[in-house]
Amino acid sequence: MSPRTMTEPAFFVLTALVDEPRHGYGIAREVEKLSDGRVQLKIGTLYGVLDRLAADELVAPDREEVQQGRLRRYYRLTDSGARALEAEAVRLAANARSASERLRARHAGGMA
Repeated sequence: MSPRTMTEPAFFVLTALVDEPRHGYGIAREVEKLSDGRVQLKIGTLYGVLDRLAADELVAPDREEVQQGRLRRYYRLTDSGARALEAEAVRLAANARSASERLRARHAGGMA
């Protein structure tokens, strides 16, 4: 992904693909689980995110299967996608650390 900040849905889609390729519905379910239900991707939104991630070469089609007469396309995380996800995780962790440190300082200083 370019230098722009990664969206939360993109972050969770990449995270959902870390351990194995998944099809669209499987990705949506895993994102909901990973986010404790905060991120619920509708199919149109999910495929918009997947299209952007594929254009940025962060995910790629893995395979297609026919299940109950319907085509399922599976996506996998690319090496570039893993690097982008790792960089975003580091960035988010640094942001959370900064906020936590400032909050601790605020509480230690007796501020309300």
